[in-house]
Amino acid sequence: MDSTSHHHQQFKIILGSSSVARKQILSDMGFQFTTMYADIDEKAIRKEKPEDLVMALAEAKADAIVGKLQNIKNQETDGKSTLVIAADTVVVYEGAIREKPSSKEEARQFLKDYSGGHAATVSSVLVTNLNTGLKKGEWDKVEIHFHDIPEEIIENLIEEGIVLNVAGGLIIEHPLVLPYVKQVVGGTDSVMGLPKALTRRLMNEVL
Repeated sequence: MDSTSHHHQQFKIILGSSSVARKQILSDMGFQFTTMYADIDEKAIRKEKPEDLVMALAEAKADAIVGKLQNIKNQETDGKSTLVIAADTVVVYEGAIREKPSSKEEARQFLKDYSGGHAATVSSVLVTNLNTGLKKGEWDKVEIHFHDIPEEIIENLIEEGIVLNVAGGLIIEHPLVLPYVKQVVGGTDSVMGLPKALTRRLMNEVL
């Protein structure tokens, strides 16, 4: 039985992310939640494989949030479980891991690479049940193929600056980018940072 489909939510959710897209996706799934930002040094965590990296980053975010909550000791005894959802996304291009661009120049190069080419996103989700300590995590990979992206579109994106704040400078739901997305093999929710089906399944597994 799907214990996450109650109209009256029987558990609390803390989303360990400040990502607008992740908040939107979790809201779309019909959940009520609060958000906490995990202040970790992402650059300090290094893994060769993107799948290992996103899992390690989600773990670090979850640990930071669980640590904060234990300090606050605000576990009210209303009998409800509290779930912490942590997630991370990286972009992979020609086998190399891409995080947030470090400069406008790098973002421009990233976008030029995607033009007429393809990239992949690897997204992790880690759900922790604070009451039992049980945690389950997994990753999801999506391939994105692009049409040629005109230079003026790339310049507009750089000027606007949103692409500077996302992994790999990749933001497929952006109105300027959307017309140049040829094919998405997998879920756009996963590309945006929170695969719905995976998140729901992991929540069920820890409840």
